[in-house]
Amino acid sequence: MKASAYVIGPLDGPGAALIDMAQRLDFAAILPYAGVENAEQQSYHTPICFFLFAAVSDVTTLRGVADAIRFSPSRRVRFSPLVYFSASPQVETIDLCINMGFDDIITMPFTQERVAERISRQIDHNLTFYETPGYFGPDRRDRVTGPNRPGESRSGGQFRRLEIVRNLETGINVVRDDLYTQAV
Repeated sequence: MKASAYVIGPLDGPGAALIDMAQRLDFAAILPYAGVENAEQQSYHTPICFFLFAAVSDVTTLRGVADAIRFSPSRRVRFSPLVYFSASPQVETIDLCINMGFDDIITMPFTQERVAERISRQIDHNLTFYETPGYFGPDRRDRVTGPNRPGESRSGGQFRRLEIVRNLETGINVVRDDLYTQAV
């Protein structure tokens, strides 16, 4: 696959398991996360960079990395898929990941077939993203665990609605970008 995988997590335990999984999924490059600048440079070699987050005991510790990616000035990085591998399907963990702009949260079992199918959902499909002052990520309004604050639920204020397609050859393509202002 002509995509990179950045693994966020320890190089042993869950991080090592993600590296092994990425190798079996045939990513072109598998790298430990070393900052947004490195990911931007890599995106010139492999137009799509997946960010695979290993399970952690406190998912809020991932906010700094997730925000650095989601609010990067580089479109190549900003629209990259963020995938969290959760050790358990706790609603609180899923809710936190969604509110940080993750594209997908995969819970056990992490079989190669299941992960490959979930990864493939991120490529060559129209995806809707929203940007508000406190949120940038996939449209989650139809989710029970989706953002519920007025500025993040698109029920008030100004927001952008973007439609994108991620392509392994051409990278991130923004096919529509609309700015909306709604009465509060």
